[in-house]
Amino acid sequence: MTVHNGGCHCGNIRLRFSTELDPSKIEVRACQCSFCTKHGSRAVADPDGRLIIWVKDIQRLKKYRFGLGTADYLICGECGVYTAAIAGEDDARAIVIINALDDQRSFSQEPIPVDYDAESKAERQARRRLRWMPVEMRFSE
Repeated sequence: MTVHNGGCHCGNIRLRFSTELDPSKIEVRACQCSFCTKHGSRAVADPDGRLIIWVKDIQRLKKYRFGLGTADYLICGECGVYTAAIAGEDDARAIVIINALDDQRSFSQEPIPVDYDAESKAERQARRRLRWMPVEMRFSE
């Protein structure tokens, strides 16, 4: 597996995205919802990969929910960087925001604009279970 590290600007949130896919071949999605558009979001996921998120100070981790309320959008409360989104409880799945990765330029696919507004809650959850990747969150003391 290839590992892509990253995180927020101040270092409170660190990311480790593991995948066997070549970053130049991974589909990059640009969600067209107002939140993602305002953040210039470019997201990737590998259902066969894995994302590990480390948070140093949980008090500075902000989770934002909107719309259907089916995912937590992780934002650093200190520096404001949007790093990832997580959906689900027991079998959590995630996307990583390549803008937060150290080697973001290696993800060279042109972002595909996607619009999920017409999805029902069940359709959205099913799509995420299929297309997003396993995630683990770790917290420092």
